[in-house]
Amino acid sequence: MLIAVDIGNTNIVLGFLDGSKVMGTYRTTTKANHTSDEYGLMITQFLALSGLQAGDIDDVIIASVVPNVMHSFRASLIKFLDIDPMIVGPGVRSGVSIRIDDPKSLGADCLADCVGAYYVYGGPVLVADFGTATTFNYVNAKGAIVSGLIAPGINTAAGALWKQTAQLPEVEITKPQSVLATGTKTAMQAGLYYNALGGVERIIRQFREEIGEPFKVVVTGGLGSIFIDDTDMIDVYDPQLMFKGMALIYRRNTSA
Repeated sequence: MLIAVDIGNTNIVLGFLDGSKVMGTYRTTTKANHTSDEYGLMITQFLALSGLQAGDIDDVIIASVVPNVMHSFRASLIKFLDIDPMIVGPGVRSGVSIRIDDPKSLGADCLADCVGAYYVYGGPVLVADFGTATTFNYVNAKGAIVSGLIAPGINTAAGALWKQTAQLPEVEITKPQSVLATGTKTAMQAGLYYNALGGVERIIRQFREEIGEPFKVVVTGGLGSIFIDDTDMIDVYDPQLMFKGMALIYRRNTSA
């Protein structure tokens, strides 16, 4: 049994994997001031919810984009599970090559997404992850990550809207019933949704125009699901893509 951990700017998401099968996922808010004991308690509670104990876990792999969380989280795994985790990053074999200007600048989450998309769905593939930021990374047919794009996440854009205005309220990010909004709340929801959807479609079209050859579009991340029924430009939505990628990276680095 493997625990795959995605430490993002907004949430920490844990996936419990039996081989390549994701048995359960759990989410908690990312906070830099959590102690190792607090993280350890959360991990053991999540294990219990899945009917597991610390002794059932063989190993842990982490993809993190929040360095100041890593010390406490790693310490919690050592203390509560007696496991020093594998960290996705330099020196870890991924099975894909990184052909951008500064390979070390590619986030561990993006790398895991690309590995999952390429080996599960094949290449060439454009991988979009809807998180705090919305990222697009292109993996060519030979398994090389050759370009990427970073845009504000829809929640990030929404937060800027209501934090920078005096009278606009915080609203749920959801697909609106109509673009013909008749109130402030629905006007914001429609504007946020269709602005984001239009941006996603325009980015995909631009990739197709500049690459000049067919490719799949694979989407992941919590908010990715709200767009899939409203566009024919997304081929696959896979909320567990990063965990699948981390499982593949783990096996590549531990197989004899």
